[in-house]
Order: sequence, then structure tokens, then C-alpha cells
Amino acid sequence: MNKLEEQVKSICEEHASDYDSGMSGFMSDLRQGGCQSGLIGSLTYYSDTVKFHDDFENEIWQLVYDNAQDQGINVMEFITSLNGSDNVGGMDQLKNLLAWFAFEETAFRLFDND
Repeated sequence: MNKLEEQVKSICEEHASDYDSGMSGFMSDLRQGGCQSGLIGSLTYYSDTVKFHDDFENEIWQLVYDNAQDQGINVMEFITSLNGSDNVGGMDQLKNLLAWFAFEETAFRLFDND
């Protein structure tokens, strides 16, 4: 398990403990609203998402590359396919978008089979 996976696992487990239905309830909310809904309080503000991106930059870009490759498209095409990419006008917004993508993608990979 890499550093990103460890961090996402920890955050998800903490949030899931607040749900009567545990991880399945939390994952349902994450699938429905994503990080942009404010579900993950530690990834709400640019200062938080930029730090998250910078802390896990290598892992995030590997996820981007792997997903682009899996879809048979280049990295820029993949990034522009992400929900919210049309609102990116600077580096903080790009890092925010990628932080949310990486958190959600990692959470789904870790917990979708639970």
C-alpha cells in the first residue's frame, strides 16, 4: 500500500465510523456527491487540496497516467474528461481537481468490494 492509499484508507475509515451502515454508507455518499460535496472536510479548501496534491503528487500523477492509458487516451484528454475540469483556470484549481480525483479513485479501488 502506497502513502496515498494509506492516507485515503485512514480518512475513509474515520468517516465511515460516523455511519450506522459503516463503510458502505460512506462510500454511497462519496459515489453520490464526491469530494466536491464537502463530504471530506480535510479536502474542502484550496489550501487543503493543494497540500494533498503536493504531498502525494507522484501517486496522483501515476493514477492519472494509468487511467489515461487504460482508456487509450493521452493524459491531457483524461484530465479534461474529469468532472469539473472546465472550471480549471490555474494551478491551484488543477491541483484541487486532481486531489479530488485521486481521493475518490483510491477510495473506490480500496473499498468498492467491501
